[in-house]
This record gives sequence, structure tokens and C-alpha cells, in this order.
Amino acid sequence: MSRTGSNRTTRVTGLKLPASKRFLVALAACSALAVPVAAQAQSSPQGAISIPEGVQIFGPRNPNVRRATAVVNGDIITGTDVDQRLALILAANQNQPSEEEMQRLRAQVLRNLIDETLQIQEAAASKIEIEDSEVDESYARVATQNFNQNTTAMDAYLKRIGSSPASLKRQIRGELAWQRLLQRNVSPFINVSEDEVNELLERLKAAKGTDEYRIGEIYLAAPAEARQQVYDNALKIVDQLRQGGSFVAYARQYSQASTAAVGGDLGWIRLAQLPAELASAARQMQAGQLVGPIELPGGFSIIYMIDKRQVLMADPRDAVLSLKQISISFPKGTSEAQAQARAAEFAQAMQQARGCGGVDEVAARIGAQVVANDQVRARDLPGPLQTSILSLSLGETSPPFGSIEEGVRVLMVCGRDDPQGDSGPSFDQLMGQMEEDRINKRAQIYLRDLRRDAIIDYN
Repeated sequence: MSRTGSNRTTRVTGLKLPASKRFLVALAACSALAVPVAAQAQSSPQGAISIPEGVQIFGPRNPNVRRATAVVNGDIITGTDVDQRLALILAANQNQPSEEEMQRLRAQVLRNLIDETLQIQEAAASKIEIEDSEVDESYARVATQNFNQNTTAMDAYLKRIGSSPASLKRQIRGELAWQRLLQRNVSPFINVSEDEVNELLERLKAAKGTDEYRIGEIYLAAPAEARQQVYDNALKIVDQLRQGGSFVAYARQYSQASTAAVGGDLGWIRLAQLPAELASAARQMQAGQLVGPIELPGGFSIIYMIDKRQVLMADPRDAVLSLKQISISFPKGTSEAQAQARAAEFAQAMQQARGCGGVDEVAARIGAQVVANDQVRARDLPGPLQTSILSLSLGETSPPFGSIEEGVRVLMVCGRDDPQGDSGPSFDQLMGQMEEDRINKRAQIYLRDLRRDAIIDYN
């Protein structure tokens, strides 16, 4: 995770992102353009902007007229471009946003398109060209992996939701060009020494058994003059997420951290690697919980607890179980009291099964159905069941669970293959991760410089 001005520590666990997940990472920074001497004489040093207290505003409080189109260094972003990209966001979320939320979404999409345009322009200036065949191949991969569709069905889907294949392909082209530029102009100049990697490996081993967290983050930068507006926007994002919005989709569209490219996923980290404000909140969170907005120096963060584990320790939830599911159904019209009584009889009967070998006989006697599966990962079970199942010995059954409508069932453990101990990342994996993090840290600086030097006309 990286962000301009952040004092965060580099992650030291997890793997280097594969190409498919590093696909959207922004380009790292180069040095700023030189400023002519005459201009330097008239400029204040960076950070020396002076604003007196008790200022009086002359004229409208917001003199800028913003519309849904812009010209970025001569390249036009149309209202249709905004509409079609916005449709992709709306399709990823089930709830229809309010009119106010729609306006905020449109403004964010326009900012994203401006950044994308700047990235494409910078790649073109370095004579990087992306062939149509590359874009088409990536488009087909997105259709297959993300939507389980072929390209023809994907084309129809995008048109149906109000977007277009051209809009998604433009985004893909920009991401490919940006990544290619990063590989050419930045990656060769990122160096990580063997001593640095070995030092981190030793620190990782020393941390064995400590808690590690996988966290998703949406970071919103908040300059002092826009603090309240950014905070209000963050509250609206949290509200949308709690109503069922996709965290990954919102992170990709809104987060201003480099991890936006991978849906806000920070990977596996320890709390010491987070700012104190985030660490304090994360320590109290359970998997699946959302918290925010949390104020940080320079902005706000929304964090989502994806998972927890212990460093270099085997996770019991990775055990592969052999289970038998025994279930009964209730006749239509069964009352709550009748269902409770029947479930109690069912549980008592299952205790007499005496192991998986006797299940079928008991099930036949009470009119229950039996289904067997010997490749069930414990972590794939619903959360409340995981702890219960992992505490059982062979031949023992879980407490009954279910509903009047769907019936009641129990799970019996017939076998268990526990996971091997986690040896942690290899030397090469850790070096790759460190290189990736350093590239990402420069990415935000480069994009910031491109924004600063851009000529943007709003139409």
C-alpha cells in the first residue's frame, strides 16, 4: 500500500501480485520538470501558500462551472464517455443511488477519466503503442473470468446496462499502456538489495505466531479546504457499501491509494504497518466488518476486514474435511413448536449413529437424506459453522441448523486433512513484493505531477 505523503511501512508478507492483479497499478514517478529561472523568482516555495485567518469570499463561493465533459491537453472526454463508465459502476451495485449521489458519482467518474487520459497521453509520448489484438485478448479474458461470458454475450450485456465495449476497451488500453510505461521507465531503476530482503525475512520469522490481517481500504485525500466535503462523501460511500455495494468496485473507482487497482486489497499485513488510527480500529474488527470513515493526516480511510490469520502458522480453516450431511424436511404448515420438537428428535437420533458407518442406517429409519463430500475446505463453510465443525472429532455431528422452510440438517465429520505449516514467502517472492511496493509509492507522485501540469478545459 502506498500513497503520496504517507509514512506507512512497506508490507513484508504476501506474494507479489500476479500480472492479472497488477494490471491496473499506476505508473511510478519521475523527477518534476525544471522550472525556468524567471518563474522561480516569482513563485513561493512548495508548502509556503499563505492563507490569512478570517478570509472574506468575493463573488460566488464556487466560481467554477463544471459539466460532464472536459478537454485534457487537447483530448476530449465526452458526456457519453462519462455515462458509459458510470453505467459500469451502477451495474456493480444493486441499489439505485439518489440524485445527489449520482452527481457525486459522475464527478468522480470524470476525474477518473481525466487521470486515465493523462496516463494514455504519457504512454503515447514515450512511443508506447498497444495493439488492438492485445486489448481484444484482455477484453475476452475479463468477459470469461469476471462475467463467465464470451465476448458476444459481454458486448450485449454492456449495451444492455447502458455502457459499451468501446468504453471498457478504452479502460483496458489505458491500463495496458500505463503498465507498459511502468515496466520500461520505472521498474529498471527500482533496486532492492539482498540484505534488505534477508532482513525482512528474519523479521518475518521473528514475528511467527503474531496476528496478521488482510484488509481492504478506500482512501480519500482531503485537503484542508475540502475536508468536510470529502468526509460527507466518505459517509455516503459507507452507506452504499452497507446497503450491499461492492467494496472492490467502490475501491477501484474512489480510492486514491495505489491499491485501488486491486480493489483496495492491502494484502496480508500486521497492524504495526498501519497508521495508528487504522491499527486501533482494525484490532477490534471481525472478518466481514466495515468501519469508517477514519480520519488520517491528509484524508479519510474506509476499511474492510477481509480475513485474519497468524504469521507463519497453519490456518485450521485450510483443513480439508470429509463430511456427511444428514437432513430432514418439514411438511408444509409445520409450526415453530413442531419444528423444534422434530429437530430435537432428529439430533438425538443422529447421536446414535456411532460414526459415519452407521449414518445411512439411522437416516433410513427416520426418513432423512444423506449427502457425502470428502473435499470440503473448512473456510468455505459459513462463519458460524467453521468453529463448530473444527472442534469436532471423527464421527461427531454439528448442532442442528436450518429453518422451517429449508429443513434441518447436521454435518458429521468423517475425515480431516489438516494443513501443513506456512513457511511464508520465499526470497524471490518477498523481493518481488518489495519492488512492487516501491514502484507503487512512486506511482502516485507521477500521477500527481501529471495532474499539476495538465491543461484542462471544462465544456
